[in-house]
Amino acid sequence: MRQTKFHGRYEAEGRTCAHPSCREAGEFRAPGMRGHGFDGPGEWQWLCLEHVREFNSGYDWFEGMSAEEIFEAQSPASGWRTESPSFRSNSGVDGMPRWADYDDPLDAIAARAAGIKSRARREAELAMDGRFSREEAMALEELGLGTDVDRARLRRRYSELVRRYHPDRNGGDRTHEAQLGKVVEAYQTLRKSRAIA
Repeated sequence: MRQTKFHGRYEAEGRTCAHPSCREAGEFRAPGMRGHGFDGPGEWQWLCLEHVREFNSGYDWFEGMSAEEIFEAQSPASGWRTESPSFRSNSGVDGMPRWADYDDPLDAIAARAAGIKSRARREAELAMDGRFSREEAMALEELGLGTDVDRARLRRRYSELVRRYHPDRNGGDRTHEAQLGKVVEAYQTLRKSRAIA
């Protein structure tokens, strides 16, 4: 089945219009009797151009919705809170604010931008301290440590973060594996640092 460039027409041989009194080719699809649901896509009915236009003129997308659901669907921010990595309840583990905590998408964007700016500022301050290289400053930031770190504190923080992100401690959930890799890499960088006593 191949869709042509214009009008949503599908080229298929042997398919006729679903309208009872029509024998034209059914080249346009329209929602059938069973709509889309959580158990998968619904059925399509195939219609000719004349009957798909007739179908579209009487189709009500809001059929079966309450007034509140219609209002929500027409909102400009409709769908912005969909489930994506930034909106999941565990998205705040990197120190950034969770987008799901905000009702307004602009507030969420502003909070994340402020978090990114403050993190960059802190990395720059650590690097300007003079004792740490840029890589070491980034590693300190990754582990959430300051310039007053010593070897014992570094090991404690590393152990704490490994326990937090390791799949074995999260019921086999591997969603934090990338963060775990960053923690291990940061620890390896700082473990060799001469600036840490």
